[in-house]
Amino acid sequence: MAKLYLVPTPIGNLDDITLRAVEVLRSVDLILAEDTRTTSFLLRHLGIEKPLKSHHKFNEHATAQFFMETVAAGQNVALVSDAGTPGISDPGFLLVRTCVEQGIEVETLPGATTLIPALVNSGFPCDRFCFEGFLPQKKGRTKHLERCREEERTMIFYESPYRVVKCLEQFAEFFGEDRPISVSRELTKKFEETVRGTIAEVLAHFREHEPKGEFVLVVAGKPTKKKKNEPIDDDQD
Repeated sequence: MAKLYLVPTPIGNLDDITLRAVEVLRSVDLILAEDTRTTSFLLRHLGIEKPLKSHHKFNEHATAQFFMETVAAGQNVALVSDAGTPGISDPGFLLVRTCVEQGIEVETLPGATTLIPALVNSGFPCDRFCFEGFLPQKKGRTKHLERCREEERTMIFYESPYRVVKCLEQFAEFFGEDRPISVSRELTKKFEETVRGTIAEVLAHFREHEPKGEFVLVVAGKPTKKKKNEPIDDDQD
């Protein structure tokens, strides 16, 4: 029985693709790509020639049913995004849901995504965190930030270079200028950089240095107030 494969692709350095991902891309009948030009470049680098079809945020509502039927008809199909894991702030959810609803097997390969290296690199607690992705650009943005204001877990956001300064200004407003933050850009690429400090300090940095590349912003959660006479956890396990 044919499957839909979700195949993560490198977030920058092409050598980060897994051997299993290469094997799957070589074996499937069709590859669905967020941008066929970007995926064509990757496939040429890997020496793979396969039919490519577009599946992106502007057509996924119209094409999910068609590609589900393609798998149901017996073709193995791989879905890739431009970078990282499909479905994480990228197209993929609708197609997966459509296939699951029809009883079609979906197999997701482990692989690259920018949020995990940025989180671990931040130095903030990683045991509990929440991924917020891209904030709404206009409608609902303020309400979303108001909800995040009370979040005690480490928060992870994606942002474009054109809105980073505005985003940091809003973080300062809602979270306070002294809240610790770690901002990573161009992860795994030649000009990879992580800037850490308070929101005010990092904001000053990017006001002085023009933001370039793809950004991941990791914000420390709201500090918890220790209750009076709260016992100390002596568990050493």
